[in-house]
Amino acid sequence: MSGNANHSARAALKKTRRVVVKIGSALLTRDGQGLNSDGIQDWVAQIARLRGREIEVVLVTSGAVAAGMQRLGRGVRPHALHELQAMAAVGQMNLVQVYESAFQRHGLHTAQILLTHDDLTHRKRYLNSRSTLHTLLSLGVVPVVNENDTVATEEIRFGDNDTLAALVANLVEADLLLILTDQRGLYDRDPRLDPEAKLLTEGIAGDKQLLTMAGGSGALGRGGMRTKLAAAEKAAHSGASTLIASGREENVITRILDGEAIGTYLKAAQGRVAARKQWLAGHDRASGKLRLDAGAVKVIREGGRSLLPVGVKAVEGVFTRGEIVSCFDPDGREVARGLVNYSSEEAARILGQASDKIESLLGYVDEPELIHRDNLIVL
Repeated sequence: MSGNANHSARAALKKTRRVVVKIGSALLTRDGQGLNSDGIQDWVAQIARLRGREIEVVLVTSGAVAAGMQRLGRGVRPHALHELQAMAAVGQMNLVQVYESAFQRHGLHTAQILLTHDDLTHRKRYLNSRSTLHTLLSLGVVPVVNENDTVATEEIRFGDNDTLAALVANLVEADLLLILTDQRGLYDRDPRLDPEAKLLTEGIAGDKQLLTMAGGSGALGRGGMRTKLAAAEKAAHSGASTLIASGREENVITRILDGEAIGTYLKAAQGRVAARKQWLAGHDRASGKLRLDAGAVKVIREGGRSLLPVGVKAVEGVFTRGEIVSCFDPDGREVARGLVNYSSEEAARILGQASDKIESLLGYVDEPELIHRDNLIVL
């Protein structure tokens, strides 16, 4: 990449409005020497400065198992599933205490979110998680996300929080996924084996040639550079670019968001809106149909707005929350499709009604929209 293109790509980071920051186990535990409270205080202080600039931040943390090992005096990561889960349960308490204390010093509220990969692949739980995270961000809260290792099964053996962070970036439609690790970024060769290895400063997320440059994983983490590259590819599905950098660099988070050339920047090939619409458009089969009135068709086509229950005249088919449904105009032409916030039974009960009637009709309310504009593609 040319110098001008390099500068332009980094300058674009100054426009970031929502970022997912992932901190790895080696950083959080001083390479297994104990929970890095000083480091956490420093990273939190940088996140607080971003919040002061009205940049929304979701923090994805590793380190629960490693912190539990340290607290219980275990020097070697156990292999038995029940022991790993026990380490995670003990370590998670310590992590939460340290994060909460650090954020309170800056007057920021936090929320603990524990997820498994299933939560982000199951359609209903995906939408529930999305709604919770978006609500927390709208309230000015910093969500602190970790994998729920105390109940995860295969994930605790083979998972990694790089992948979790990428899925969270998709979930909240982040502009940037920032992965902080114990390496300066991606090198053309493994720097632990070759001191002549050179840092790659720029690339395209999903470029398969980058995998040939990635090495293995460390003793504490479950990831490694290969999982970070895979995470970058996943994050790009919703248009988020990824930056991999050393968490030991001074003020690394704020300097990156100021456009400084630190680490390896893996740009998403498509913008957020284009990537998400391509994903929605790629689903050929819809689970049901919604018949819209002319007013609803006009506002979603011309106004780029969400689909509200008041604009729906009929519901066809059987579907659950989170499934893709097709929307038709009064003449029977498909005009849009998207992820629905209510089941077919619920949609039938609230169709034609104002959003403020949903709770009285259903006894609860998940979302005021039947389909949110971010989950809707106009055809």
